[in-house]
Parts: sequence; structure tokens; C-alpha cells
Amino acid sequence: MKAEELAVEGALVFTPQVFPDQRGLFVSPYQQEAFTQAHGAPLFRVAQTNHSRSRRGVVRGVHYTLTPPGTAKYVYCAAGEAIDIVVDIRVGSPTFGRWDAVRVNPREFRAVYFPVGVGHAFIALADDTVMSYMLAAPYVAEYELGLSVLDTELGLPIPRDIEPILSERDAAAPTLAEAAEAGLLPRYEECLALERNLA
Repeated sequence: MKAEELAVEGALVFTPQVFPDQRGLFVSPYQQEAFTQAHGAPLFRVAQTNHSRSRRGVVRGVHYTLTPPGTAKYVYCAAGEAIDIVVDIRVGSPTFGRWDAVRVNPREFRAVYFPVGVGHAFIALADDTVMSYMLAAPYVAEYELGLSVLDTELGLPIPRDIEPILSERDAAAPTLAEAAEAGLLPRYEECLALERNLA
């Protein structure tokens, strides 16, 4: 499994080997040894798994968890195709305000690690796009916050041929600057401390 650092500090992308044959294929999108070597610690204890299915044009995010408690994610695309985006919204981070994007699909089976405190968005490029997540903490609705994917200051890579389909919640989400002004963003040092306690 190949591991690479992304432009957001602490975020990683993993590309496993895919074994096709006449029956189909076999792949292991998460491998503990490769993750530990790249991250410096084992993956968090999994508290919840999530599965979403989206039609082409659906844009989910930018979502993040109030920190504390915070959460980390390990995400891959099980069907269809998406642009998976990590956004650094941690105040005080050396990469604050930066994002990186990974094209994910069930051909290469790239998986993205989202450290505690970063934002997550994805753009479905095909109908029936399935995203599969492992989470370090269970979903608690009142802890879940969002930022606008259409924030021009962020400039997220929504393809020109996509007309974004957003939930009401995502359409009404504040910009990064508005969330910062309201004191809604996680603090980098606190995120790092929570991350160290996950393993």
C-alpha cells in the first residue's frame, strides 16, 4: 500500500494494491501496518461506520465535528466516483485555510485519512456514488457543524459541468471567515492533543 501526505497537515491518502481476476477483484482499502507507518500511530478505535449513496452532482460538506469532542475519519469510495476534499479549518494550523482533493473510485480504491478538526467535503461525479467511512467517534447531531462549499475564499474544486446539489443545511452554512468570526472553528493545538489520544 502506498501512502502519501496531502497539502493539509496530518491528512494522508492511501492507495492499496488491487488484485483483479476472472471473478472480479480483491482489495484491502485499510491496512494497519501501512497506516501506522505513515501516521506514526495506529488507526483510532472505530466507534462508527457510515455509508452514503449520492447521485451525480451531490456535494456534501464541508462538514466537521465540534472540537472537543472532535473525530477523525478514514474514507474511501466503494462505488461510483467522487472528489474527496480535506479542508484545514484548525485555527493556528500551519496549513489553515488550505485544502487538498483526491479523486476516489473503486478502481484505485484510494482512501483518505482526515485528522481531528479538519473539514470534509465530497463531490459525487457519478450516480450511485457510495462513500464508506470509519469514524473515531459516534455521530451526535448537535456536534456536527458545516461550512459553505461555495465559499469563494476557499475556492473548492467543483467541476464546471457540475450543478451542485446541496442539502438545506449545507446551502445555509457559513463561510470559513464567518465561522472564524463566530468562534466556531477548532483550535489546532487542541486537535493535536485529541488526535494523540485516539490510538
